[in-house]
Amino acid sequence: MDYYGNERHSQEDLMTTLHFDAYLIDALMPDLVGHDRQPSAFLVYLFLWRGTHGAGKDAQQVSLLDIATRTGLSKRAVQEALTTLARRRLVTVARESITAVPVYTVKRPWIR
Repeated sequence: MDYYGNERHSQEDLMTTLHFDAYLIDALMPDLVGHDRQPSAFLVYLFLWRGTHGAGKDAQQVSLLDIATRTGLSKRAVQEALTTLARRRLVTVARESITAVPVYTVKRPWIR
């Protein structure tokens, strides 16, 4: 077992092959990084995608601090990225109360 951030991962976890929609790399990356000037939004989207679609789940509950730690971004950068992703309707955020850990649903609007 290896430690990355605050979590233990087996070698098998780290060697999992993920299959991304080509749209992510061909269109979304240049749009978020180049047009919106928000590379952090692309990183956060990929992180959340991994925990949802990449894991066969509809949603992921994860704290802002965990996203920051596991992406290498500051909490402020993650907050700004999530604002951009929500505005662009790429991610929806739900929480039971203002202090509850949010549940993120990653949208893929290019798939109809």
